[in-house]
Amino acid sequence: MDANKPEPHVLPIEDSLDLHTFHPKDLEAAVEAYLEEARKRGLREVRLIHGRGKGVARARVARLLARLPYVLRAYEAPPERGGWGATVVELAPEQGEKASHPNPNPRL
Repeated sequence: MDANKPEPHVLPIEDSLDLHTFHPKDLEAAVEAYLEEARKRGLREVRLIHGRGKGVARARVARLLARLPYVLRAYEAPPERGGWGATVVELAPEQGEKASHPNPNPRL
């Protein structure tokens, strides 16, 4: 193993990802890998926490999301979920997987 090569960063696949732990050069690759794995695991909505700061990470995330074909919608999180310091992303189901109804029991 190359001593200069950093260890791979293992991401827990949950409904949110805090991007503060990533080096800026790794941001896009980390977000894309996370979103792809989230889709494989059936998540349809995730939250990316990029922080408020100067908006640099937010802009980079927005540019990436705009070009990913499986991102149905991305928007600023509501205040209780991070406000403009986080982005909510709605994901398309993987091919062959049926989109789930938001309420599986429509009588409720």
